[in-house]
Amino acid sequence: MPLVKCPHCGKEVEFTGNEFRPFCSDRCKILDFGAWADEEYALPTESTELTEEDFDQIEEARNKEMHR
Repeated sequence: MPLVKCPHCGKEVEFTGNEFRPFCSDRCKILDFGAWADEEYALPTESTELTEEDFDQIEEARNKEMHR
């Protein structure tokens, strides 16, 4: 059976038949979920800074939509 490393603690665990896969245990699964919930992890994105002009355009579009 193939062994994989738990993405949280690094312990090697059997992948096939593991009810917590890819984690080694329910504890690691919950700790990983908590890290996502606390925003310790983030998906890489391009940083986009909105300018004052961008905000004005958004507000103008919103106002047009509200008055239809």
